[in-house]
Amino acid sequence: MDYDIGFWGYAALVVGGVAAGNGSAITLSLLMMLGLPAGWANATNRIGVVFQTITAIISIRKLEGATGLFKASRFLIIPSILGSGLGAWLASKTGDHGMSTFIGIVMIFLLVTLFLNPKRWANDTDWTKKKNTPQLAVFFFFIGLYAGYIQMGIGIMMLAVLVLYSRYSLIDANIVKLLMAAVFVIPAFVVFYLNGKMHWPSGIALAVGQSLGAWIGGRYLLSHPKAAKWIRILLIVILSLAILSIFGIFDFLSHLL
Repeated sequence: MDYDIGFWGYAALVVGGVAAGNGSAITLSLLMMLGLPAGWANATNRIGVVFQTITAIISIRKLEGATGLFKASRFLIIPSILGSGLGAWLASKTGDHGMSTFIGIVMIFLLVTLFLNPKRWANDTDWTKKKNTPQLAVFFFFIGLYAGYIQMGIGIMMLAVLVLYSRYSLIDANIVKLLMAAVFVIPAFVVFYLNGKMHWPSGIALAVGQSLGAWIGGRYLLSHPKAAKWIRILLIVILSLAILSIFGIFDFLSHLL
């Protein structure tokens, strides 16, 4: 694909990758705002996600309880891989316009979930609640299906299930989320790579920024005593900005001004 966003465009992707941390709402929106069609943006975004998730796991592996949480979530790997591979295959068959509309609708739903029962998001992990349930495996199959299809927003989906259903704390849920994000991206990356719709210069720029953002988040933010509060606020801000961008609200306001 003949596509060049220039120096400042690539710089914006690096900075956006850092700001995105372990989420794709910013990066996918940036790629589309810089002119990449939705299908290409969806595929290209996976390049940065691969580097980001690997970096995040390396950065948190020594956090207290991380090893135990990784072991407790191993049973989710197979349903997640199956769902992700199927979702990526479906995405490769979807047109750009349909993809863009679907992205925006899902983001609105995700934003709403963050305002439901906010006190639950601040609870500690309830270890009396069984974690390795068949229902959780089914949840992660469908999250994997969505992750393969779009990727953006899966962090919030996983956090919602892990916090509201499995009763993990937001901090512990983030650790499990980072591991499963790495699982989701592998089959999806392979499918999109074989489909040939990755713009590698943009993807590498994102990878640099996302890796740095993931390292900072894993090394410092998750260990902060007010991490849960700030993670929730950041998710709300990121999703709100991305929704405004997807549905052209920024363009509408610029015409008014």
